[in-house]
Amino acid sequence: MTTPKYKRILLKLSGEAFKGKSDYNIDPSVLTRIAKEIKNVTQLGVQVGIVVGGGNIWRGAAAEKRGMDRVTADYAGMIATVINALALQDALEQIGVNTRTQTAIDIQKVAEPYIRRRAVRHLEKGRVVIFAGGTGNPYMTTDTAAALRAVEIEAEALLMSKNNVDGIYSADPQKNPSAKKFDKLTYLEALNLRLKVMDATALSLCLENKLPIIVFDFQSDRSIERAVMGELIGTIVSGG
Repeated sequence: MTTPKYKRILLKLSGEAFKGKSDYNIDPSVLTRIAKEIKNVTQLGVQVGIVVGGGNIWRGAAAEKRGMDRVTADYAGMIATVINALALQDALEQIGVNTRTQTAIDIQKVAEPYIRRRAVRHLEKGRVVIFAGGTGNPYMTTDTAAALRAVEIEAEALLMSKNNVDGIYSADPQKNPSAKKFDKLTYLEALNLRLKVMDATALSLCLENKLPIIVFDFQSDRSIERAVMGELIGTIVSGG
């Protein structure tokens, strides 16, 4: 197949993806690799939106356990995603990829506010759009933000990158060697089996809008490009 299966995608990158194996929050070599993979996909004519997490810098749930107010902790996490978004934007622009960052929280000195119609227009012009700040609301994960933005921009697939896990398993494969890997699942199977694909709110949103989810190992060679071309990598969650 030489023609991409999906013309517009939403890629979810966890905060851990930015860290790699480094002791620092953001590894420049990892950023460069991510940027090059994304550039390769855009050169296929695919429109790319990206939602970034912030777990490499801040985790709101962990801060809450230490006694911090949950809402405040979640807003701090949103700011962490903005840091990752700006770092990725710079890496992309250094290799010639026209990029815009939009945030769900108001930080107009460094990024555009999230406006759906403007985001879609950027995509139509071939620009990569990075969505930061989650949904802009506490108690909502960046998984939910990814599903929401994917639906809003009418993406044809939601690509969920994982670190060193090549799909969805019946249990944690790093803890349970006998865990079974699923090549395909329905939304209801993923919900009923309580598999850790994404949080239930995000998964339900994908179900309601018939948005396919591809869960894959980001460390695998050319993983984003292969997923976009329709190659069966990782696990696909769909209606059947």
